[in-house]
Amino acid sequence: MRNVTQFSVGRGASSGVMLEEQPSREQLLLEIERLRQQVEDLKEEKADLEILLETTAEHSDTLTSELRYRALEAVREGEIKLVQFLEAIPLGVAVIDALGQPYYVNHAGQLLLGQGVVPLNAVENLSEVYQLYVAGTDTIYPSENLPIVRALKGETSTAEDIEIHQLDQKVPIEGWGTPIFDEEGKVAFAIAVFQDITKRKQAETDRHNFINELHELNQKLEKSLVAEEDLTDAYGRFVPHQFLNLLGYESITDVNLGDQVQQEMSVLFADIRDFTTLSETMTPQENFNFINAYLSRMEPAITSHHGFIDKYIGDAIMALFSDCADDAVKAGIAMLHILNKYNQRRETVGYVPIQIGIGINTGSLMLGTVGGKSRMDSTVISDAVNLASRIEGLTKNYGVPLLISHATFERLRNPADYAIRIVDKVQVKGKSQFVTVYEVFDADPKEVRAAKLENLHIYNEAMLLCDRKEFREAGKLFEQCLRTNPNDQVARIYKKRCQDWRLLLKGI
Repeated sequence: MRNVTQFSVGRGASSGVMLEEQPSREQLLLEIERLRQQVEDLKEEKADLEILLETTAEHSDTLTSELRYRALEAVREGEIKLVQFLEAIPLGVAVIDALGQPYYVNHAGQLLLGQGVVPLNAVENLSEVYQLYVAGTDTIYPSENLPIVRALKGETSTAEDIEIHQLDQKVPIEGWGTPIFDEEGKVAFAIAVFQDITKRKQAETDRHNFINELHELNQKLEKSLVAEEDLTDAYGRFVPHQFLNLLGYESITDVNLGDQVQQEMSVLFADIRDFTTLSETMTPQENFNFINAYLSRMEPAITSHHGFIDKYIGDAIMALFSDCADDAVKAGIAMLHILNKYNQRRETVGYVPIQIGIGINTGSLMLGTVGGKSRMDSTVISDAVNLASRIEGLTKNYGVPLLISHATFERLRNPADYAIRIVDKVQVKGKSQFVTVYEVFDADPKEVRAAKLENLHIYNEAMLLCDRKEFREAGKLFEQCLRTNPNDQVARIYKKRCQDWRLLLKGI
């Protein structure tokens, strides 16, 4: 069979049967084993015939020759079929015998290896003779790791890190090794099936490069997104995100001049009292440091209660609250608590404490953009805004830190949750109608707050008497409030008013 097989390798490829579909490794090995078994069966049949001839003396010489010829033809036919099958497949096939000598290489294998069956001094020389290297290197592939050599040991294995070095190219291959056992269970042959995986390797390289490009692109995209977020955050420091959301936008770049929306909101104005006098004692740098120290403390009180700062006007703050009036009132109370802690720190380093006034009003307003093509600004416009500013100014007149309008009072979910009392009905500048304002004294020192709450029923009765023009009785009640709480500036004002009103009535 050896001579027949080697002869067929050189001539049988062109006459082989071409397969329509590339067989799988398992199918290939099964077919090889089936054909090998067929050849072995034919050999056994030949041997049986020869024995039959030897034991049957009465057969003629002619019959003996015919039987021998038929047996040889059957064996030769099986070998030819096996060779034709192996030559037809597009995969490389190599076989070595139990001694490690190359036995057979099909045509596809010869094209890949550059040569066919070559006698070896030892199986250890297999990699060097066929120029098999570790893929991507100039290192000879260890022969003991070759799948076909491992198959001699009875192992079935796979390797895809082999590279064939030819004169003008390097061909990466994938190989499978499988042992072929004889009737006694010993390895008779080792067969290797191998194929060129250049396209696969190139596809893997392309995929790897594509993944790297995607990774780089993703990194650039992430950087762009971070830059955009940073830019958005930077814009948000000048134009609040809540302002954009109320206009229905997500980015400052979407805003156009004249965009506007009408909405009911609570407006909070806060201002430092006597700031002009205070700033005259400081250098410009000290003024900036002081303003930033103060404003940076006030901002969290507003944002934590769902509000946003519309603008800073020197030392003044204008903030808007779109959800409910309670948010604005709670923010005002929080600002006063923060101020108390800030003043304690100022006093420890020798600075005078500061006082602020807060005015809150609730109403419908127009929120939008104003300006020109080259410069525009966000703003809110309405009488509700102007009234909030006027109410803040009234805090100086009544000596209280926080006043709210009747419109805000009416929109509180539960006014009883706060320490509130009526202060006055006033006609502010620019308004023809009187506006009722209330003091919220939750942030007063504990003893002052407790005294105001204790006197609240007396105070309210006194205010009712004033409304009825019963000034003598009202004055007595205000005097009673002052005896228990001498620091009640509103009660002191009304006590003075009651005296003036009585004199005015006598004059009439």
